[in-house]
Amino acid sequence: MSLRSLARIESLSRASPLTNRVRLRHHTCPQPVHVAQLSRNHHLSAIRISSLPRATSSISSPSPYSAPPRATRGSPIRLSRLPTSSSTSFVRHCSYRRHNMCRLAGDTEHFGGANPDPTMGRELLPTNVIPRHYDVTLEPDFQKFTFDGKVVIDFDVQEETKSISLHTIEVDIHSAHIKSGDTVVTSSSAITYDESTQVSKIDLKDAVPKGKTQLEIKFTGQLNDSMAGFYRSTYKKPDGSEGILATTQMEANDCRRAFPCFDEPSHKAKFTITLIADKHLTCLSNMDVASETEVTSEMSGTTKKAVKFNPTPLMSTYLVAFIIGELNYIETKKFRVPIRVYAPPSSNIEHGHFSLELAARTLEYYEKIFDADFPLPKMDMVAIPDFAAGAMENWGLITYRVVDLMLDEKASGAAMKERVAEVVQHELAHQWFGNLVTMDWWEGLWLNEGFATLMSWLSCNHFYPEWKVWENYVADNLQSALGLDSLRSSHPIEVPVKRASEVDQIFDAISYSKGSCVLRMISTYLGEDVFLEGVRRYIKKHAYGNTQTDDLWAALEDASGKPVREIMSIWTKNVGFPVVQVTENAAENSILVKQNRFLRTGDTKPEEDKVLYPVFLGLRTKTGVDESLTLSEREGVYKLPDLDFFKLNANHTSIYRTSYSPERLTKLGQSAKEGKLTVEDRAGMIADAGALAVSGYQKTSGVLNLLKGFDTEESFVVWSEIIARVATVQSAWIFEDQAVKDGLEAFVKELVSERAHKLGWAFSDKDGHVEQQFKAMLFGAAGMAGDEKIIAAAKAMFAKYKAGDKSAIHPNIRGSVFGIALKYGGKEEYDAIMDIFRGSNNTDERNTALRCIGRAKDPELIQKTLEFTLSNEVKSQDIYLPTSGLRSHAEGVEALFTWVTEKWPEIYKRLSGNPPILGSMVTICTSSFAKPEQLEKVEKFFKDIDTKTFDQPLAQSKDAIRSKISWLQRDRDDVATWVKENGYKKANL
Repeated sequence: MSLRSLARIESLSRASPLTNRVRLRHHTCPQPVHVAQLSRNHHLSAIRISSLPRATSSISSPSPYSAPPRATRGSPIRLSRLPTSSSTSFVRHCSYRRHNMCRLAGDTEHFGGANPDPTMGRELLPTNVIPRHYDVTLEPDFQKFTFDGKVVIDFDVQEETKSISLHTIEVDIHSAHIKSGDTVVTSSSAITYDESTQVSKIDLKDAVPKGKTQLEIKFTGQLNDSMAGFYRSTYKKPDGSEGILATTQMEANDCRRAFPCFDEPSHKAKFTITLIADKHLTCLSNMDVASETEVTSEMSGTTKKAVKFNPTPLMSTYLVAFIIGELNYIETKKFRVPIRVYAPPSSNIEHGHFSLELAARTLEYYEKIFDADFPLPKMDMVAIPDFAAGAMENWGLITYRVVDLMLDEKASGAAMKERVAEVVQHELAHQWFGNLVTMDWWEGLWLNEGFATLMSWLSCNHFYPEWKVWENYVADNLQSALGLDSLRSSHPIEVPVKRASEVDQIFDAISYSKGSCVLRMISTYLGEDVFLEGVRRYIKKHAYGNTQTDDLWAALEDASGKPVREIMSIWTKNVGFPVVQVTENAAENSILVKQNRFLRTGDTKPEEDKVLYPVFLGLRTKTGVDESLTLSEREGVYKLPDLDFFKLNANHTSIYRTSYSPERLTKLGQSAKEGKLTVEDRAGMIADAGALAVSGYQKTSGVLNLLKGFDTEESFVVWSEIIARVATVQSAWIFEDQAVKDGLEAFVKELVSERAHKLGWAFSDKDGHVEQQFKAMLFGAAGMAGDEKIIAAAKAMFAKYKAGDKSAIHPNIRGSVFGIALKYGGKEEYDAIMDIFRGSNNTDERNTALRCIGRAKDPELIQKTLEFTLSNEVKSQDIYLPTSGLRSHAEGVEALFTWVTEKWPEIYKRLSGNPPILGSMVTICTSSFAKPEQLEKVEKFFKDIDTKTFDQPLAQSKDAIRSKISWLQRDRDDVATWVKENGYKKANL
């Protein structure tokens, strides 16, 4: 999914601090945490990776000026790193359900992570029978919001049995018979349900012998509004009336809401789907149509159509999909099989052309690099008005949030175009990674999401090299991974999952972003060509089957002849990553490097620091980059020709932070000015320095001075990281003395205003993709920091826009203009933006309005925003958007927590059917705190509440708060002194 869940409303994606830039996802969609990640600092050994021994094992709030993150799972709502922006992104597994299955796509980072009870084994169904084929017939009732169903399951009976157990949720079984052809062999004697395991046990009157048999079950279910299983989605028709369509979201464990099944990824089977619907409605499923016949509805007695689809290949239940509703479509035949984009009448179907054409090129590209055909007879991509993640990779029938599929290139900016491309390419990669080859259980989720995330970047770079996505990878995907993994409450890439309730919490930046970073690290080590050859062997050997992580390592070892398993298992089976501290010995021209686990809170305990990672040092010197050096012990000494210039982790392809002395950091800043460091090196160095300050390895004033020295920097990605790091400080200092906060804002203004004026904020067709985002980011940062000229320009644009001139604001800066209007305006501007939301048919524009209204600081307007959030005007999938802006100011942060405590029963009732979104809301409403007494309030409120479905987002929010408390205790006076000594104070507006 695309950083689902919400997937975590994946993908945790990270929002770029100042633009309407979405950084994905993956997965899903995806909880917000402070983006701050900063870190700390004898005789070591450098070894070549070929001889590497096995090691022994023993969040952040939004910035005052940020933009929407990029989605992932499917596309983690792919959620990204949270740190600085006020916008959060929901990502859900690809289904980002976030960081975000690609469940939540949007603006919040998701920081989930299951923490199962290790004393319990996996909760799995009995294997006395194995499903081989499902014949499913469904008919929804759009008045009662229910559906009737029948499923006939072909089984292999492994041993004589008198009972069959299947998964169900909110499904009423009316009858169950064992059949041979049309003959009933035996029937159920009793049907019992275990709510805790979501299992219906069918006891049979007579034993079924070993061999083959058929089970027929008739049932009814709920066409729910929880965006899970077989559910209903609503939209506004052109005439103003409400339309309803029935659609599905099965990942991770919700196929059991649609029909009784063996809802575990290892139980692959074939599926034949039949949908009964009114004749004017479109019916879609994974496969093409086999037949369409007239039938008399048993539900209504009227004549309807029964649309039967061809059987699917072997696949897991979480990939089954079907849709019934009024849909328009466009089609291309530029690929070997037809590709269509569908959307309800509420969307302009012509806005699907970008995704349609990109899908044709991407499928052809993937077939070539994977050396495996896309095996289905068609590919449909459908925009769904209510969708918890960013997207979901259902085989042959990918579902998306409207905003992640439909792109109005005249009304959307460059960042949104990049996001749509990434989500589409992420989901298409899943057609091989996840669909054709599937993890055998959810602890292998990263095999799906990590691969799809990496491949979406690879394919995006192939088609759009001018976007320079690999430069952004360091500031986006890598920082998302390191941000979550710096928390004590993180989890390993291969996280043990014991029961269904834990699965939703691992669609996060670890499965999406860290998973993809591990794959990129091994690709760099092996070489991309060798890596892809290993991937091809993996696909060929395991097509239509299930795998574990070791199967991938075996294929890469087979292709490379290198000890991949020995090296990489340490990275996937252990939580966390190291900080590598560098000590220089000028007399010997050598460096001593030492690795220790890095925690954002800066309080790593000895028992948490036993894992020794194989650290690919990537040593850059004047003569080039030495990729052969690997630190596999606690420490090692390395001889250099001289100490004039060196840097570890060239291009930041490896997963660690580097802590240099203040003197070396100053020298590296000078090296950056002299052109000795790549964009990736410069952005990564800034990110490391910022993260090290948060955790106490460096002083925050030192980092601020480092950033001040980048005044000649020309790269968009580096400036994005500079602004993000200042925003991280601002978000942690949100409750501090106003003079210090004003000083930090003045510092931002000094940093960016001159360059913002130089680049300007007029956009033309001659502007490149990156240049557009650069202009937009600097415009937003300078305006929100008090630049008088930009504020005046924004107010003038806003006045024309609200008067009806939609061309007055370019889509690249729409969010910034709205935000500036609210920050320096009042009720009139607030009401105007609400009118824009209510009057617009463009999803991107409506989301921008929702995302911005929380920036209004007036107490009355804060309450209006909170009341509006729970109104019927805001879809459950978008509930995080109005609240995200409130995190940009202290008044909003306090109001959010008061609101969640007062409205908890209502919030829980509305979101309990979709735990990833609920977990993301908990994070949004808690993680921006920074004081001990605030942490105490959070702990007190949730003490007597059942947090089982969101315990990890809550734990990670509290970790993020603790990190800020410690940081402020260390550096509160340091920053205040720095601000005063540098003369930064409130601008006179």
